[in-house]
Amino acid sequence: MNVQGAAAIVTGGASGLGLASAKRLAAGGARVVIADLPSSDGATVAAEHGFTFAPTDITDEAQMQAAVDAASALGPLRVLIHCAGRGGALRILDKDGTPGALAHYEAIIRVNLTGSFNALRLAAAAMAKTDPLPSGERGVCVLTASIAGYEGQIGQIPYASSKAGVIGMTLCAARDLASRLIRVCTIAPGIMDTPMLARLRDDVKASLAAGVPNPARLGSPDEYAALAMHIVENAYLNGETIRIDGSLRMTPR
Repeated sequence: MNVQGAAAIVTGGASGLGLASAKRLAAGGARVVIADLPSSDGATVAAEHGFTFAPTDITDEAQMQAAVDAASALGPLRVLIHCAGRGGALRILDKDGTPGALAHYEAIIRVNLTGSFNALRLAAAAMAKTDPLPSGERGVCVLTASIAGYEGQIGQIPYASSKAGVIGMTLCAARDLASRLIRVCTIAPGIMDTPMLARLRDDVKASLAAGVPNPARLGSPDEYAALAMHIVENAYLNGETIRIDGSLRMTPR
């Protein structure tokens, strides 16, 4: 798909994977809306790069719909790159045998899985109303999972569950939206150098990087964005979850 003149939404677009993706889309000629939390740096980032900022909690139907409407006002909505999400550690049983907090588990599922569905369904509804391109497609949605969805580590039960759900959503969504000429793919990143990791000490980050087989470093947001753009541009990619992890396979701890 050629994004020149098309509208695009990037959730989590104020930083990290989302910001890198928004920059790539804008460089390709897309009119970009970044949807991020009202507390984010979205307004500043949008002003700096020529984006439109939509303050958005992705789990809120009205706020996500407002982001879709803002994008549709800029041109035909063709692209969703959904990067918004959260982490959070939890064990099924604490060391003293206390069951893990159900509210904490549900909160992570709500953001990472339910939020993905909310963004997908509302963006797809707008895409379905557009005229097909000469290439025979209306739009493309790129979701974000994690290799934790395949190899969740000890203490990652809510995060791994939510990301496994996104992986499971991908092929079903692609089939569901095929008649609407909308493609759906997912990227499953490994350990990426994002603000989520910035809270870790340098020695901890170095240890994580050393565990990646090749290249032995953290992944960059722009490498994620390059893959997201390839998915957008390659019309035969559909229903697939693609790992980007330097061949890392997570150990139990």
